[in-house]
Amino acid sequence: MPLNTIFFDVGNTLLFQNHQRTLAALHERRWMPTREQLYAIERETKPRYDTLLVNHGKTDHGFWHIFYERLLETLGLEDGGVHQALVEATRLSANWDQCRRGTRELLERIAGRYRIGVISNADGKIAEVLERCGIADCFLTITDSGIVGHEKPAPEIFHAALRQLDARAEESLYVGDVYSVDYRGATRVGMQAILFDVSGAYRERGLPRVESLEELGTQLGC
Repeated sequence: MPLNTIFFDVGNTLLFQNHQRTLAALHERRWMPTREQLYAIERETKPRYDTLLVNHGKTDHGFWHIFYERLLETLGLEDGGVHQALVEATRLSANWDQCRRGTRELLERIAGRYRIGVISNADGKIAEVLERCGIADCFLTITDSGIVGHEKPAPEIFHAALRQLDARAEESLYVGDVYSVDYRGATRVGMQAILFDVSGAYRERGLPRVESLEELGTQLGC
């Protein structure tokens, strides 16, 4: 089927964590994990989380419990208070405000050829964050689970986004970073999907994937 609509996830796809805020509980204790350490934990914990979600139906936010539990184990730091603080900070949309250079320009190129929107598991405030980062106006619609009342991978949030743009599922593509939440959630409602896999967690899975917006734009011919 022809592709005419593209929906994007936000976290780890369009915007990234502000580690000064999300990792503040570690920084206060002078623990400074490197980007490569964080990517290594992501590569390890995403497949584990995918298995749990597919088999037991856990929600998207459960990923950060697993991620930070493993990170603290790696650092040799066992502290329930730190773990809780890390998870809570990461759940705040306001703490996902790192926009990579060239993001707006690439979105504008893609929007010149396709209708584009957002579908995000968030706290009802993701539109505000996108606005502060200067890219909200690139999208025709922004569907936030905190407003819709359903989180990915539930079909209801995908259907809500499709209705807002009067889009056909089979003519729409979803771009997100977690297989069990984004890829599987989208394909189960009939959408096409591609993983935004910066850390390389799905590099060996044989799934459609990109590691940057530049690579996505190339694949889309934009």
